[in-house]
Amino acid sequence: MHTIFEEVALATPNELGSPWRVERFVMIAESAYIFALKYGSLNIIRKFACKDPYFAYRYAMDIDKCPRKDTRNAACKSPEWAYEYALHIDKKPRNDTRKNACKSPECAYLYASNIDQCPRNDTREAACKNSCFAYLYAKDIDAKPTKETWLSVKNTEHEEDYKKILKELIKEQII
Repeated sequence: MHTIFEEVALATPNELGSPWRVERFVMIAESAYIFALKYGSLNIIRKFACKDPYFAYRYAMDIDKCPRKDTRNAACKSPEWAYEYALHIDKKPRNDTRKNACKSPECAYLYASNIDQCPRNDTREAACKNSCFAYLYAKDIDAKPTKETWLSVKNTEHEEDYKKILKELIKEQII
């Protein structure tokens, strides 16, 4: 029989099971983060903080003040915190953070817009899983319609706005 601290040190979120155990898991990650803020960084404390993507991100941001493989890997368990880690801690694109950000259409769009600052097939494909982010991707990142974004936007509430982008592009080409 392990103590809760030993369980958390050895477990991943999927292994914890029931909601009350997950809640305890997050509380321990938060406690580790608060402890490190107060007393400084220790590898074992970082390991506890890395059990939750948010607290891994906060640990890297506020305590380590630099990127580390362990905090990045933990943050990458969530598309949102993978995006935030790349934006605020790595301050540059990386394949691992992009791959995990692409698990969410919104995070993929934001990653392409704010980190890559250019279109890419992987971020476009992920953004196209949601018609709103497909439209925004075409408008803000591709700056033109593409087959992928059109197929995602077609027959949705964003179709008319998308057609406006296409009309503007045609006008510019004529002039």
